Amino acid sequence: MNTPDWSWPRCRVVPLPDYQVAFEVDGQERLRWHFGRHYPRPFFYPLRGPSGQPLTRMGHPGAPNHDHHRSIWFAHHRAMGIDFWSDTTPAHIRQLGWLAYQDGEHAAMAADLAWYDGHDPQPLLKQRLIVAVHPGPQPGETLVELDSEFRPEAEQFEFGQTNFGFLAVRVASHLSAFFGHGRLRDSEGRQGEKEIFGQTARWMDYSGPAPPDQSSFHEEGICYFDHPSNPRYPNSWHVRDDGWMGAAVCLKGPLTCGNQQPLRLRYLLWAHAGPCNPDQANHLAKWFADLPPWKLHRPPTPHRTWEIVRDAAG
Repeated sequence: MNTPDWSWPRCRVVPLPDYQVAFEVDGQERLRWHFGRHYPRPFFYPLRGPSGQPLTRMGHPGAPNHDHHRSIWFAHHRAMGIDFWSDTTPAHIRQLGWLAYQDGEHAAMAADLAWYDGHDPQPLLKQRLIVAVHPGPQPGETLVELDSEFRPEAEQFEFGQTNFGFLAVRVASHLSAFFGHGRLRDSEGRQGEKEIFGQTARWMDYSGPAPPDQSSFHEEGICYFDHPSNPRYPNSWHVRDDGWMGAAVCLKGPLTCGNQQPLRLRYLLWAHAGPCNPDQANHLAKWFADLPPWKLHRPPTPHRTWEIVRDAAG
């Protein structure tokens, strides 16, 4: 009997009950996706640091009216004038279905999401999301690639001027400058909300204390990278000392797209050990800038509908 040539993949995607998907590296969960219909929009929680503890949180540490801050999520405050950001409107985002789960050197998922205004059963736009989770440069570190294509139903669609959108990150309270002992800094060497808010930068970092007796490092954090292919790169940033950061593509003006010209956005999150290392962050920024985008490919096999591959032509 022939033994199949197979080895245990280093990175795995694990579908779970209750509309959740875990992303594992070396047998440890690093990230989890939630897409149940009891939430207004899907989100990731938690993103774990090298200590194994969450680097993100659900909700604002001091504002009960900010429960829409669900760790890491996609949304926009003024999509054709409709608020997809808060939980106070009927607008919502739903996962239509997954297209591919892929194990191997990275753990990848492709899924289709739909944005509804809450009144019309037809979506205003569809978002094709590809997520790839890689082992980071140091043990326990994680790299999360987020590649989204936003394709409206209409020929012309406007994302209005706002601080809020598209990719939001709410860090754990111990990483925040106000509620914890964290530090906010950007690629240009600026630190803190007052210096950074509204400024352009290639990356943004929130670092703070690692839990005692759970890590060989005294600090850990999240670095959030913009991609040169994104509109208005390097983007303006909406940041807060209370533990919030987001690349605000529409901070200085609206952005338009259409069903023949969809919007493509690519971001990278790095859950890292130690304090922010600008040299290493700049190295990763170049690595990310040089990576081809993802695409879906139909493989020559009856057992898999789609494969997630790099688009060398993209």
